[in-house]
Amino acid sequence: MKLKEIGRIRNISSEAFTSKFMKPNIPVIIEDFIDAESPALKNWNYDYFKEIAGDDEVDVYGEEIHSLDRAASKPLARMKFSEYLDLISREKTKYRLFLFNLLTIKPELKKDVVYKDITKGKVLSWLPFMFFGGKGSNTRNHVDIDMSHVFLTQYQGVKRVWLFPLSQSDLIYKLPYNFHSIANLKTSSQEEFPGLKYLDGYEAVLKPGQTLYMPSGWWHFIQYETEGYSISVRALPFQLIEKWRGFKNLVITQQFDNLMRKLFKEKWFDYKVSIAKRRAQTAIDRIEGRHVLDDIPDIPIHF
Repeated sequence: MKLKEIGRIRNISSEAFTSKFMKPNIPVIIEDFIDAESPALKNWNYDYFKEIAGDDEVDVYGEEIHSLDRAASKPLARMKFSEYLDLISREKTKYRLFLFNLLTIKPELKKDVVYKDITKGKVLSWLPFMFFGGKGSNTRNHVDIDMSHVFLTQYQGVKRVWLFPLSQSDLIYKLPYNFHSIANLKTSSQEEFPGLKYLDGYEAVLKPGQTLYMPSGWWHFIQYETEGYSISVRALPFQLIEKWRGFKNLVITQQFDNLMRKLFKEKWFDYKVSIAKRRAQTAIDRIEGRHVLDDIPDIPIHF
């Protein structure tokens, strides 16, 4: 696996950002997407969160490697927000909060988050999500189902992100009819998943105040180097192919997978794993120059 250091920009115009990064789908770290005087960046901390929302209960998630047959993992526990913040402050833990919207609980906080919109108004600043994690926790490698462009700003702690283009889905062992990989990029062996050694992507290390732009359709594997939290905002797809992929994923592919999982249970998952591994081997053969047949059909389903 090859990882290049991701580029960094600041003081870029909307026209330049759209033409140089959004349209060609190139990830980059933006040093000044969040305003340096934003109250959220200057004043928010765990003690403040505990004061204003500490008694609210939150769903806590763990390692997603145990729920590979599902589009989204189920929560492992439910606890008070203050208890969760104490936990990640106190010790290393796999527990995470994701797609957590504190700003729904306390809508008055939205005014504290001040962005420099460099997308000509495409950013949905009214729909922020927060992501908390303990040191050592990580997400599974995945593509966002709606194919949105994502701006992920780090507010506390350090986060490491590995990024890969959609064209490398086969080498990543994308699970058919899902939007995540069956391989853990950090712990899976290349003997079991040989396609991983051919991956060619980017590595981004995010510190407070920095924003990672993840273009539509890019794979991302997120790791918490320390405990911390970030906030993401999205920009809807604006190219026709991106809009179609997002619509198909949400309305067709996800619903079909849910139905097949209910009907065939473990057999459906086993079938998808076999397809993912076969597609990866085909991609490896192409890279290594071995002759392969193009457009090999999927193995017929016999359940």
